[in-house]
Amino acid sequence: MSDAALPLPAITRRSEALRFVRRNPSLCIGSGILLAMIVLALAAPLYAGNPYLMTPFHRLEAPSAQYWFGTDNLGRDVFARTVYGAQISLLVGFSVGIAATVGGLLIGLLAGYYKWFDAVVMRLMDGLMAIPNILLAIALVSLTHGGVGVVILAIVIPEVPRDVRLVRSVVLGVREQPYVEAALAGGARTAKILWRHILPSTIAPLTVQGTYVCASAILVEAGLSFLGAGIPPNIPTWGNMIAGSRLYLGIAPWTIFFPGVALAIVVLAVNMLGDGLRDRLDPRLARSL
Repeated sequence: MSDAALPLPAITRRSEALRFVRRNPSLCIGSGILLAMIVLALAAPLYAGNPYLMTPFHRLEAPSAQYWFGTDNLGRDVFARTVYGAQISLLVGFSVGIAATVGGLLIGLLAGYYKWFDAVVMRLMDGLMAIPNILLAIALVSLTHGGVGVVILAIVIPEVPRDVRLVRSVVLGVREQPYVEAALAGGARTAKILWRHILPSTIAPLTVQGTYVCASAILVEAGLSFLGAGIPPNIPTWGNMIAGSRLYLGIAPWTIFFPGVALAIVVLAVNMLGDGLRDRLDPRLARSL
């Protein structure tokens, strides 16, 4: 059917959609790739096969019609393990992004609004930021036991201070605005001021920051798994796959190539989504689109 035969509302909606894609390529591409990875990860039981099945007779086989991504040193299907590894990486990334964003928002609001709270909490945040993320995560995992929940907690703790500093800086600027002072002079309660006048100003920068935290968490989880300090080796994750196959890189490069490419694609998609959200939510950049 030609455009002339389409109803006017349909043409208008399609034109608006195309214009939105042209003006926000990073946002659309990043969200599209990420959505596709989520769907593939959730639907893994329907098509990916068994990631734990070991067939020693087929160990280190090259990619073929039977094994799309080849097999590893134990004869396990690399394709199935790569797809199931996406579940862990996306779960860790989204969980850390949400938890760090919520925690940083609550602490940052209080730190930026109450000076006595700021003096105590920000020194603690500075101390946490002085410790490298990977070392703090390794220490926390070593004190407990490996597992998805422990890894998420170990990554969230060093990520929270960055969100706290971001929210605090926004609150310090908004707190001095005339409309906030007018609300204070009118006798508005502190909770109402924080909720209605200050909180909305933190949403845009914190949303963008959350995407970068998500990408960082996926990389940290892969690093922890590679070092053997993260999720147990029997669970298929991209870091575990790369760590378990590093000795076979010369004779079976596909065992590292495919999980490495999947990791790079997801991190790239999350970063593109963050760049697109930044351009879309920043009023100065949005006017120029």
